[in-house]
Amino acid sequence: MTETRNIILELLGQLGSSREAREYLQRFSAVDSVQFAIVKVGGAVLAEELEELASALSFLRHVGLLPIVLHGAGPQLNEALAEAGVESQVVDGMRVTTPEVMAVARPVIYEQNMKLTEALEAKGIATRSLLHGVFECDYLSPGKYGLVGDVTEVHKDTLRSAVNAGALPIVACLGESRSGQVMNINADVAARALVLAVKPFKVIFLTGTGGLLNESGQIIPAINLHTDFDNLLAEDWVHSGMRLKLVQIKYLLDQLPGATSVSITSASGLTRELFTHSGCGTLIRRGEGFSAHSKLDAELSSKLGGLLGECFDRELKPGYFDELPLDRLLLSDSGRAAAVISHGLNDHPYLDKFAVTPAARGEGLASALWRELRGNFDKLYWRAKLHNPINDWYHRQADISFKAGDWRVFSYGIAMDDMQQYVDDALARDESWLE
Repeated sequence: MTETRNIILELLGQLGSSREAREYLQRFSAVDSVQFAIVKVGGAVLAEELEELASALSFLRHVGLLPIVLHGAGPQLNEALAEAGVESQVVDGMRVTTPEVMAVARPVIYEQNMKLTEALEAKGIATRSLLHGVFECDYLSPGKYGLVGDVTEVHKDTLRSAVNAGALPIVACLGESRSGQVMNINADVAARALVLAVKPFKVIFLTGTGGLLNESGQIIPAINLHTDFDNLLAEDWVHSGMRLKLVQIKYLLDQLPGATSVSITSASGLTRELFTHSGCGTLIRRGEGFSAHSKLDAELSSKLGGLLGECFDRELKPGYFDELPLDRLLLSDSGRAAAVISHGLNDHPYLDKFAVTPAARGEGLASALWRELRGNFDKLYWRAKLHNPINDWYHRQADISFKAGDWRVFSYGIAMDDMQQYVDDALARDESWLE
């Protein structure tokens, strides 16, 4: 297992960097095994991306991580009901489950559960099929929805037993009443109940889109609910399912530990989303705010100096803060992320330092800080060493970049024709670190 784990880490390193992969693995491994992650898999993913899903889950198991997998079977059930000629109604987003519908639903759900367990076991991964015994239910409204369950209790011991045995728990959206009546549970309701009971470090929704999409159809890489939620809900293009998803996720995260995050990604993008800073999907966190400072007092200087030392593992030259022509300091509420902006050429802002702790990078705080920067400054230029590991990320934030000697100079909001003078200014700036 140790040899396999090392091989997998090397493969993960090819997705981003080996250091990134090890940072994330160390963080995930420090969490109680049952609380690592809950992965919700829709029926469409089982139908269309079963091999990719099995490969991603196998990857996680080989590095010692055992997520709890919850799956639905919506498309498969629709097809089976149509073939059987059984009428099916949806009321308020709930499938009305008559005894006739349940007679079709149970074997379909069993079959989809078995398909996933067999795909994993074909890769040598031990699984435990949990078709029953996890969700205890009352009737949601028997006159309105029929055999639809409202979860009253989640039996975590059933899940812990599987994880302690080294098996991936594969949970179906079925529950039972105290008297033993089997009930259908809406997949979103089941996921919410499971998440609130287990309180996992990661909540992962696997979808065909691979993330939440913006108005241009592109994946939104990160959402900081503290700063982004109200603005997103005010957008015309945030409506229907996306609006409901955001509201539901905020409801969940507001009741979970601050370290918990939600990722929406694809089966094929799961490992990149979990083990790289850039991710492959949409990372959603409760997040935090930022404060702006135009002056540095002794307390702020000490806090900022400690953060810069932690992020860059280097020591600032004496007098750095005294000589800094500070325009603004943007500092996160937790003190784990900061942008130091100084007065630059032609009084254009120059990004002197952009610092985010390794743990906070994985929480999407870098993206949140950058959005704060863009909201405060419509023009910006900065430099970074050619070997800086986040240069690829800087490229995605910049309009223009120039390679010059050992440096690369970036900018946004500045015309190409004017850039040479800003490149010269950036390259002429003194080094702020001790050798």
